[in-house]
Amino acid sequence: MLLTITTSTFPATDLGFLLHKNPARAQSFDLSFGKAHVFYPEAAEQRCTAALLLEIDPIGLVRGKPGSGEGHSLDQYVNDRPYVASSFLSVAIAQIFGSALAGRSKERPELASKPLKLEATLSVIPCRGGEAFLRSLFEPLGYRVSVEPHSLDPTFPEWGDSVYFTLHLQGTRMLQELLSHLYVLVPVLDNSKHYWVGEDEVEKLLRHGEGWLAGHPEKDAIARRYLKHRRDLCRDALSRLVDDDLEELESTRENQARQEAGLEEKIRLHDHRMGAVVAVLREVGAKSVMDLGCGEGRLLRDLLADKTFERVLGMDVSHRALEFASDKLKLERMPDIQKARLQLIQGSLTYRDKRLEGFDAAALIEVVEHLDPGRLDAFERVLFEHAKPRFVVLTTPNSDYNVKFETLPAGQFRHKDHRFEWSRVDFRAWAERVASRAGYQVRILPVGPEDAVVGAPTQMAVFSR
Repeated sequence: MLLTITTSTFPATDLGFLLHKNPARAQSFDLSFGKAHVFYPEAAEQRCTAALLLEIDPIGLVRGKPGSGEGHSLDQYVNDRPYVASSFLSVAIAQIFGSALAGRSKERPELASKPLKLEATLSVIPCRGGEAFLRSLFEPLGYRVSVEPHSLDPTFPEWGDSVYFTLHLQGTRMLQELLSHLYVLVPVLDNSKHYWVGEDEVEKLLRHGEGWLAGHPEKDAIARRYLKHRRDLCRDALSRLVDDDLEELESTRENQARQEAGLEEKIRLHDHRMGAVVAVLREVGAKSVMDLGCGEGRLLRDLLADKTFERVLGMDVSHRALEFASDKLKLERMPDIQKARLQLIQGSLTYRDKRLEGFDAAALIEVVEHLDPGRLDAFERVLFEHAKPRFVVLTTPNSDYNVKFETLPAGQFRHKDHRFEWSRVDFRAWAERVASRAGYQVRILPVGPEDAVVGAPTQMAVFSR
């Protein structure tokens, strides 16, 4: 079985430092089920590819084991294990690329957290569930996915396609993220782990699924297949996954609200944002609107108060935030006609979600700055390429204005959960790049009291197509 990982981020040969494998020489490693070989088919500063080739010994896997003698099933000796990606590949990734999987780079520590332009190819992978299931695992993670199905026998096309595919992934992200996704999802595709699954596998799933699995739309199927359909283990994994995720998110939200409100209270910036966003939505004539990252529902309340907005959806990654929104909107006592206009859903902006398709407009108020820079590409694809609303109204802090906040130390963000804050120049560059790539027009507007030197405290982009 063969896995190749390619980067075109200059200098591409930094891939060798991340994988802790020298591009100038081939290396071989003994594993309990055969051999692993690491080599670089290409290694230039513009483009570098690392290959992991596994040689599986199917006879060695069963030799000496109970039931492997005379009369036992022939499929222990004649099977697809040597040729297709499976849980053996996950074991090899953990043992051969362990430092990269853990997010460490001994000689160049800064590389481990750097998003790279990455491509990964699995030459042959079985997918019990077909191409649709394969795509449903990787596309929500923000990858560009291309799939080549393989027929059972080209000589007899009437036999149809096999369960085998060649999978090609492209995306901008940290190498650790790519390896973690492969480590978890390759056995899920195969649905046939080669070793006994116990409680320690729950820990592995939670560890390597940290930061992405909790919000994945197929997390239930992933847990079932990864844990070999052990119901007790699946219940444990899913409950811990949800509990840990919500606890962290709820704590973050509460701290974020206090910090932001205290800093911006004097200029009532939140009111300015809401008013500006609703005004734009009315101006463009939107009838159906999504509030993505809706929090406790302030914008939802304003939209529901205006009958021109016929359909309103609020989405948030936090279940607790949605409960607050439901309480503040008095959803249980809301008239049926008004309630029919509203839908509240839990979801993540970095996972493709068909529920977001078919809306006139999307609003994102102070949301994008909470995403890790390495996840921006996934967010852009989810919103602008898959959901594709006619209009997107997005606000974010203007970092140029931060000098006006007397209590904010120089160089710090407005609160700790921000992963970045854009200047006016950076925001315009990002917005114009996204608009150009996705076929939108964009205009940039100030929100809040505008200073002649540093601009307004909030900046807003209005995308239209």
